[in-house]
Amino acid sequence: MRSPAPLPAPLRRVADDISACARCPRLASWCGTFRKDREYWARGVPGFGDPKAVLLILGLAPGAHGANRTGRPFTGDAAGDFLYRGLHEVGLASRPESVSRDDGLVLRSAWITNSVKCCPPENKPTPTEVRACAPFLAKELDILGEIRAVLALGKTAHDAWLAHIAARGTPVRRAAHPFAHEKVHRFGDDLPILVDTFHTSRYNVNTGKLTYPAFLAALKAAMAHAGLR
Repeated sequence: MRSPAPLPAPLRRVADDISACARCPRLASWCGTFRKDREYWARGVPGFGDPKAVLLILGLAPGAHGANRTGRPFTGDAAGDFLYRGLHEVGLASRPESVSRDDGLVLRSAWITNSVKCCPPENKPTPTEVRACAPFLAKELDILGEIRAVLALGKTAHDAWLAHIAARGTPVRRAAHPFAHEKVHRFGDDLPILVDTFHTSRYNVNTGKLTYPAFLAALKAAMAHAGLR
């Protein structure tokens, strides 16, 4: 794969806005508790990946000692180790692990971001916090422009995607689109196809709720819907 390329200016501006955001006092305060260690990013974490992405991987929020520490989604913790191992196996990532923002990792045709950009206590953002972050997701998608499929890592991400397309004017009956692993949701010819999987958290993996083969199956399904082979 090619070397990491600088982000286009519009994506850089969104990244800067995410990093500077303090609109949720609870999250800003919680992230601030980690600032005593200067190695922690401890603020909003921008998305990461290929500006020409056709596949969006949508997570919950930065992990306290993963993305909240490193400043890149799913970087530096067990959830990221699991995720990037799979992305590398299917050819979407140049390396099987992600350890820091400057480790040289490159994504192909994929963009990774979170529904909530700041680390929430106990990994549980409030509905208000999810709504507050929604404009950032909308801006990312406006700039990316070519997303054909979305892989939602967990129900919060699934719900955030439904809220996103509803805000864009597509009526969505949530009851008609329940979250379930490897379930495929279609919303019309002009909208990306949504594929669900459980979050790659250490808890889900250690309890067997999400196995590596099951994750690969959902990932490959999302890739197929995005036109990737």
